[in-house]
Amino acid sequence: MSAEPLVLVPGLLCDEAVWAPQIRALQARFPVQVPHHGERDSLGAMAEAILAQAAPRFALAGHSMGGRVALEVYARAPERVTRLALLDTGYEGFADGAAGERERDGRLRLLGIARSQGMRPMGADWARGMVHPARLTDTALMEAILDMIARANPAVFAAQIRALLARPDRTALLPRIAVPTLVLCGHEDSWSPIERHRVMAAQIPHSVLVDIPDSGHMCTMERPEEVSQALRAWLTDAPQIPAAPKEP
Repeated sequence: MSAEPLVLVPGLLCDEAVWAPQIRALQARFPVQVPHHGERDSLGAMAEAILAQAAPRFALAGHSMGGRVALEVYARAPERVTRLALLDTGYEGFADGAAGERERDGRLRLLGIARSQGMRPMGADWARGMVHPARLTDTALMEAILDMIARANPAVFAAQIRALLARPDRTALLPRIAVPTLVLCGHEDSWSPIERHRVMAAQIPHSVLVDIPDSGHMCTMERPEEVSQALRAWLTDAPQIPAAPKEP
């Protein structure tokens, strides 16, 4: 029985609910901690808060924006991270030019809806592109996602948007990751496509790529059994590799 602590980092506007199936599947063997980002408006500040609250050494998994936060944690304290899992996420910085403008405009449009109409109407707009198209009629799934989004507020949303628009580029970090790493993505994720995860996994030594079929961006909730199985294998099957020394 392993007692290796496990930190599960939620993404934009997410809380424990995004990891609920995995918590149920894993908590008997691994002490689980889910941080809250609150109104912190930089990925670095989110990472520093995790490091301040976590055990001296821990396994670390992040979903969506939480994967970017996990990379920030590793960049700051690689000697404390025993394993790393990056789910439906990215590593590149904010794009220049038209691509960046489209992202900024899209995020600010949603923030405008949140401020004028409320978090749940914004979530209903946003969630249409977040799950596999076949799951849009899954009332239980969609209500769980919308309930989670509604527990946040526009101030939290605005802070996390600022964090994402100011995100650093962590391409150079990937080849330096020296712990067993799981790279996982829903096959139909339109926000963070599987091809990006293939590129990411190819750059990370000791990484394993898992492609979850029939799933969009919210894979932890859409395909909970498959994601939990992949995390369990990552936690128990991969050999421990000594943590990288912290750079001076």
